[in-house]
Amino acid sequence: MAALDPHSFTNASQPRTKHVSLSLYLDFSTSIIHGSGLLLLESPHRGPFSLDTRSLTIHGVIDPTTRASLPFTLSSPDPIKGSELSVTLSDHSSFLISYSTSPSSTALQWLQPPQTSAKTHPFVYTQCQAIHARSVFPCQDTPAVRIRYSALLNIPSELSAVMSARHVQRRSPKKDEALDVVTPSPWFAEGRVVEEFEMEQTVPPYLFALAVGALGNREVGPRTTVYAEDVASVLDSAAAEFANTEDLVKEGESLFGAYEWERFDLLVLPPSFPYGGMENPRMVFLTPTVIKGNESGAEVVAHELAHSWTGNLITNKNNEHFWLNEGFTTYAERRIVEAVQGEEIAALYNGIGWRGLIEDVERFKDNLEFTKLKNNQEGIDPDDVFSQIPYEKGFQFLWRIERQIGRPAFDEFLKKYIATFKFQSIDTETFLDFLKANIPGIENQIDLVRWTEGTGIPPDAYEPDSAIYKQIVSLANEFKNGKIPSEDEVADWQGLQWELYLESLPEPIDASQVNTVFSDS
Repeated sequence: MAALDPHSFTNASQPRTKHVSLSLYLDFSTSIIHGSGLLLLESPHRGPFSLDTRSLTIHGVIDPTTRASLPFTLSSPDPIKGSELSVTLSDHSSFLISYSTSPSSTALQWLQPPQTSAKTHPFVYTQCQAIHARSVFPCQDTPAVRIRYSALLNIPSELSAVMSARHVQRRSPKKDEALDVVTPSPWFAEGRVVEEFEMEQTVPPYLFALAVGALGNREVGPRTTVYAEDVASVLDSAAAEFANTEDLVKEGESLFGAYEWERFDLLVLPPSFPYGGMENPRMVFLTPTVIKGNESGAEVVAHELAHSWTGNLITNKNNEHFWLNEGFTTYAERRIVEAVQGEEIAALYNGIGWRGLIEDVERFKDNLEFTKLKNNQEGIDPDDVFSQIPYEKGFQFLWRIERQIGRPAFDEFLKKYIATFKFQSIDTETFLDFLKANIPGIENQIDLVRWTEGTGIPPDAYEPDSAIYKQIVSLANEFKNGKIPSEDEVADWQGLQWELYLESLPEPIDASQVNTVFSDS
C-alpha cells in the first residue's frame, strides 16, 4: 500500500473520492444512525479500494446502476485507525454502502433531555476532527482528500438540523429516497421529517458536521445567524455576544481576501461540548462558555473565522503538518483581534499564548518530537499529542517572518499564499518552497529548518512586549513574595487580564503561599 497519511488506510495509488451522497436516519432511542453513502470517485478503479471506518456495521456494498452486490472485507480494528473497509471494484467510478453507526461512535455525542439547557428534547452533534468522520460514514478520512457532499437527515419532526453545508429544504420524506438504508419503513413513519443539505465546496472529511435538536435562531448580520437551543435567554445572550461578527468577517476579508463560504453562521452547543470552538465551514460550533456578556467571546469567533482562510480553505495534508492549520490561524486570528479590539488586547493574547507554549514544551520534555512543527506521528493518535505547540510555535514562526520582512510585505505574501493554494491540502515542504520562491533569500535570514524541524522554542522566538503585558507578568512574579495586586491595579481588569495573570504565576505554588497571601488581604 502506498501510504498517504499515517492515520488513514487511504491508498495514494487509488483514485480519490470527489462526492459523497448520504441518507441518514437518526434514531435517538438507540443512539444509532442508519445510513447509506453513495461515493463518487475521480476516476474508475479496478481492484481493492480502501476506506476508513470506526465502529461501523457494514450491511452491504452495491453497484448503484445494476444493484449487484460488490465484494468487501472489513479488517479487525486498529486501536488508532479503526477498521479498513476494502471494496473490490471492477472499473467502477461509484458505489453505494449501506451501514449503521454504533452508540460508541467517537464522533457522535448523543444527549438525553436532562443534558440539555431546555431539558425537554434530545440533542446530537458531531466532532469529526481529527480522525473521527470515519465513525459517521465510510470515507477516505484524511485531509489530503477533499470532498463535496450532500445529505438527507431523517429526524423527528419536533427537532431541526444544521450542518456544515447549505440548507436546501425541510420537507416530508419521499418514496424510495432511502432504499438502501436498513430501516426503510421508519423513514416514512409519522412524525419524521427530512432536512436536506448540500456542500458545494470541497472540504476535508474532518469538517463534516451536523447537529440536531430543538433549535432556535437569531439573525445578527447579513451573513450570520446564531443558532442555539430554543431557549429565549440563551438565544438572546448569544445574539448580543456575537452582534459584531460581521465586523470580524469584513476585517478578515481585508486582510486575507474574499470570504469563500457564503455564510458564517454560529451554533452555540449545550454545555457538554468539550471545545472552545470548531471551525466547521458555514456553521461554526461554539461552547456556551464564550458567552460572557461583554463580547469577549469575539476572540474564539475570530479564531474559527480565521480558519475560513487557513485550515478550511488551505488545509494541512495530514496531522503531521497540523501547524499549517493552527499556526496560520492563530496568527490570522490575532491580526483580526488587533484590528477590531486594538494592539493591547492582541498583546495579551500573544502573552497568554507565549505562556502556553512554554508550558507545553515542558510537558513534552521527555518526547521532544512533539515540540517540532513538522513531526512524525506514525503509530500515534493525534488526540493524544494535542497541544498549544502547533498553534503558538506556528504563530511565532510566522511572526518571525513578519518581523524580518515587514508587515506590508508579509501581508502581500499571505494573500498570495491563500490565493495560490485555496481548496488544496498541502504539506510543510510546499509552504517552505513557496516562501523561498516569493521571498528570495529568506532561508539565509531565518533558519527555516530549525523552526519547522527543530525541537523546543527557537532562540529568535519573541516574547510579547507591551506595557500591559509587562505589568501583569511583573505582578504575577511578585506573588512568590506574598504580594497580590491591589484593588486599584486590577480595577479595569477583565477575564483576559486575569487569565494572563494566572498563566504567569510562578510554579509550583503551595498551600502556605496561598494562605499567606489571602490572610494578608
